[in-house]
Amino acid sequence: MSSDLYVPRDHQARIEAGLARFSVLVCHRRFGKTVLSVNRLISRARRTRRSDWRGAYIAPLYRQAKTVVWDELKRYCGLGRDDCTVKFNETELRADFENGARIRLFGANNPDSLRGMYLDGVVFDEVAQMPLRVWTEVIRPALSDRRGWALFIGTPRGKNALWEIWEKAQADPDWFAAMYRASETGIIPQEELAASGREMSPEEYEQEFECSFTAAIRGAYFGQLLADADREGRITGVPHDPSMPVHTARDLGMSDSTAIWFVQARPGGTFAVIDYYEASGEGLDHYAKVLDRKGYKYGTHVAPHDIRVRELGTGKSRMEVARSLGIRFDIAANIPIQDGINAVRTILPRCWFDRERCAPGIEALRHYRRSFNDRTANFSTRPVHDWTSHAADGFRYFAVGFRPPAPGARAARTANDFDPFGRDHGRQRA
Repeated sequence: MSSDLYVPRDHQARIEAGLARFSVLVCHRRFGKTVLSVNRLISRARRTRRSDWRGAYIAPLYRQAKTVVWDELKRYCGLGRDDCTVKFNETELRADFENGARIRLFGANNPDSLRGMYLDGVVFDEVAQMPLRVWTEVIRPALSDRRGWALFIGTPRGKNALWEIWEKAQADPDWFAAMYRASETGIIPQEELAASGREMSPEEYEQEFECSFTAAIRGAYFGQLLADADREGRITGVPHDPSMPVHTARDLGMSDSTAIWFVQARPGGTFAVIDYYEASGEGLDHYAKVLDRKGYKYGTHVAPHDIRVRELGTGKSRMEVARSLGIRFDIAANIPIQDGINAVRTILPRCWFDRERCAPGIEALRHYRRSFNDRTANFSTRPVHDWTSHAADGFRYFAVGFRPPAPGARAARTANDFDPFGRDHGRQRA
């Protein structure tokens, strides 16, 4: 055990006995998964023979890690006890053990900030609120040379990263996968469950207490429209048509992520959404190279209005930097966010999405939502800003800023009229 402060309940002890190198626990609310996982990290840190052992606890947002986990970590390490030898760094949210081991808390909202480290053990909390690439691109490689372990815990919020990991784990004999529904564990008294069921919508209850991956996402803007697209077969394999131009729309960020959608306007007023790309911490030259590597024949490039804002460090706007790279943007109108969301709702029924290449963007659109104010019992008028925002904003700029070519215009420019960086040799743009 990590300390005499932690006495696992029967179900926690059974879980600890069954955990594998990679494990996923899909749990109902108030199951005790955070306490279990914090103490797994502490136990491994205390018992390791490595003086450079490193553990990480990753929450969707850094402030969530600080609010939910930091006090629990200090408590179970024995803060305030005479025999506590662990030192705590409040600035870095880090616990340093006497044997050289360390546990540190992180947020998944800036995945690239996690690159470059090595890890021996990691806990992902509330995986449903994270982009999958935090695991596949960033953390999984960090565990490789150390043969490190990973524990994923969370409650469903639709078919997202938690669902994908859950599906994989069930099919892989090297993983431990378990689901714990409130109706089966007996942790929450039946009368309390019944009261919760009366106060919550059926979808909310199924999601929070019965671990349903298919229950509706509370406050989602586009969830039903994407469910319709799935049911109608519009989320499928959508091939690129090389005879037609590919238009792009993007949300621009530096420290935050930049998201780019690749869309072809097809006959009949439909849109083939053929590709999606997202990264963070990169300059415009990086995205110019991405466009080059894709090899598409480009048409319109849509950007948000704030591309005209001058950077304090250089005195140049990103629009000017883009022009120096040969990229010219059409600027989306600066309209209220709600009007842009309505514009997305208008075009989504006419969109076909490539299931594989657009998967991260589709999931972001599916989970883009309003926050719920528990104090007023109302939804906010503005969307939640999280990992879904960049993809949703980029698609919103397409809905607002893209205009089909005028009747009689060429369907696509010839090789003399364009190059893969989006350089425009004929049309006047911003």
